[in-house]
Amino acid sequence: MAHKRKGTFINSGIVSENRRARYDYFIEGTVDAGLVLMGSEVKSLRLGRCTITECYAGLQKNELYLLNAYIPEYQGGATLHFGHESRRPRKLLLRQREIRRLHGMIIKKGMTIIPISLYFNNRGLAKVRLGIARGKRLIDKRDVQRKRDWQREKARLMRERP
Repeated sequence: MAHKRKGTFINSGIVSENRRARYDYFIEGTVDAGLVLMGSEVKSLRLGRCTITECYAGLQKNELYLLNAYIPEYQGGATLHFGHESRRPRKLLLRQREIRRLHGMIIKKGMTIIPISLYFNNRGLAKVRLGIARGKRLIDKRDVQRKRDWQREKARLMRERP
């Protein structure tokens, strides 16, 4: 439900979504965090150009960073002086209490912090929804696929039923 303003710019709504995250991980909880971005990165995000499927959040010097997120350079204007690296670490804005809580979950066995979606809130600020996740094993993924197939088959049978 993205509202568009002035052509192709996204004013508010989801910019990028990591749909594979719910398939590969059990999401234990979510946290919304702000992002420290450069102007050219915000312009690229407003055009809807971002990929977060391969990225994760990591702790560096008691601060949380979004690592390996791909935001391509903005093609309009003077990118020579104000451009940015497409895969640079981006600082996440969270309260110190939340960072300590997330750090405690990271050091547990198998827990990781992955981005679920990147969006603009109602005020036009870029936010990322982080999921505290535990990795799924192959048998868990097969079980989810089996349940999804059964639900689809059940719905088809109910539609065909007189």
